[in-house]
Amino acid sequence: MPARSASEGNVVERTAVTVLFWVCLCGIGYAYAGYPLIIWMLSRLRPRPWNAKTIMPTISVVLAVHNGGKLLRRKIDHLLDLKYPKIAEIIIVSDGSTDDSAAILESQAHPSITPIILTEHAGKAVAINAGVSRASGDIILFVDIRPEIAPGALELLVSNFADDQVGCVAGELRLRQEGHDAGASAISGIYWRYEQWLRTHEALIDSPVGVYGGFYAIRRNLAVELPAGTILDDMFQPLSIVRQGYRSVVDPRACVYDTWPKKVEGEFNRKVRTLAGNFQLFRLAPWMLTRKNRLLFQLVSHKVLRLVVPYLLILLFACSISLATKSRAFAIFTGIQACLYALSIVGFSSKKGRIGRLAGAANALVVLNAAAVVALYKYLFTRGPLWKIWNASGSPDVTAATTVASSTQF
Repeated sequence: MPARSASEGNVVERTAVTVLFWVCLCGIGYAYAGYPLIIWMLSRLRPRPWNAKTIMPTISVVLAVHNGGKLLRRKIDHLLDLKYPKIAEIIIVSDGSTDDSAAILESQAHPSITPIILTEHAGKAVAINAGVSRASGDIILFVDIRPEIAPGALELLVSNFADDQVGCVAGELRLRQEGHDAGASAISGIYWRYEQWLRTHEALIDSPVGVYGGFYAIRRNLAVELPAGTILDDMFQPLSIVRQGYRSVVDPRACVYDTWPKKVEGEFNRKVRTLAGNFQLFRLAPWMLTRKNRLLFQLVSHKVLRLVVPYLLILLFACSISLATKSRAFAIFTGIQACLYALSIVGFSSKKGRIGRLAGAANALVVLNAAAVVALYKYLFTRGPLWKIWNASGSPDVTAATTVASSTQF
């Protein structure tokens, strides 16, 4: 058999690199645009509306907190001021707090407040399980310490349980962005609106694969015990309810307000923890990646592929560089990618103006994908409980107070 010439070898190599380039480009395009387009089309062609009407089931509110003393009194007052007439109890679980959180709870004399004091810091999942075990209402509402519930939002949220097939309902988080740098502003602005739009349209055809963890409700009889150490309770619980044959839906009318970290570095750390939680979740509940999960297509397209995109971006850039000398089109595309990554660096310091917005968007894209890479490393090599790799600030402006964080997964 004649030896392959050098020119033939170069052709084969270039063909392989070209194929890899297009695989990477299509994978990235599908993750960010193709899948949302499919979901939007399905929501128009085959929508599955559900019934929502005014009902008044009893509600048990569950709040897990760790060292949130500086915000706890205000949160208690906020929950007591809710106008909903049938709140059975407000269960607040102190998860091994070392500040005055436990003392604040023990001093509460209001009959609606049910304090649970855990002496050991065991993580949000354990705290939530403790709260759920004491709940007596028809509906369990999970809240976080920072978000402010808009007037009437609770009534709107529970109205969706008028449909017997609805087992979980999430509200919509609206984020304040005062004082944020360009990257953090893009994450809590453009990217978060994109994510909420996607979840809302997933709900229109069946159910989203995750919900906003700071304001969602479930039927108490459908609640499952969270495995100790679970980071993404707002994926595990809704998907477990879907597994029981019910739907998880989103009501954009039911709003809460919050502020995420003002610096992109804070967003990066938050996302590392959340994305590490995705890897953990697939280990804790492997059924989610099988046909036992009727949302398997959504889960793979929305979550799993997002974890792969960082590596596709790296390969895409490498392939582009390799092909740039052979094609002007590839050379131009390589330059575009280089400009994008250079612009992302500008996003660390830029705040205002058109360039700032563009730099912030580029910075957000790079930061979120870098967080996915670091998350895998943290998942594989963290010693001890994975949930300890990051604790959210009780308030972006109060660094001393930390709470059991809402995962708010993307």
